[in-house]
Amino acid sequence: MLDNATYTPRLRTQFRETIKPALKEEFGYKNDMQIPRLDKIVLNIGCGAEAVKDSKKAKSAQDDLSAIAGQHAVITKAKKSIAGFRVREDMPLGAKVTLRGDRMYDFLDRLIGIAMPRIRDFRGVKPSFDGRGNFAMGIKEHIVFPEIEFDKVDEVWGIDVIITTTAATDAEAKALLKHFNMPFNA
Repeated sequence: MLDNATYTPRLRTQFRETIKPALKEEFGYKNDMQIPRLDKIVLNIGCGAEAVKDSKKAKSAQDDLSAIAGQHAVITKAKKSIAGFRVREDMPLGAKVTLRGDRMYDFLDRLIGIAMPRIRDFRGVKPSFDGRGNFAMGIKEHIVFPEIEFDKVDEVWGIDVIITTTAATDAEAKALLKHFNMPFNA
């Protein structure tokens, strides 16, 4: 992201100029505040069993997630001890980061335009909504992002991507994401 005060992400401009009017017409909103918009994007890497064996794995996941998001990621820790999994309370198990504003639009642009086309055997994403207009998807390999140097990766992580919108229904959220060119397969 540029440090210029006048910088506006491409998708934010596209949302203001084309997507908002299209959604207003499509769903017949009377007020601009009814139009659904992106609220936040949460990225999560769960290290699981690898983090139990080696506590440095969570730090590695945090570093990779920080590079992908362009923002500092936090390490997630176990809330409870589970003897069967050899997990103790407060043991580091992964990393997460929440993106809002310009960083959120920049990440969505990189996800749709750069990372998804690099996924092997990619045929689109399955529409996975929660009933309240929020979308979740998983990426099996974090190395599809250009910020990750393939040669320096010690472990390939999967990433959960949760896109939270202000949409009231799944249909509105799907229409919003389709206008952002999210490649749904159904």
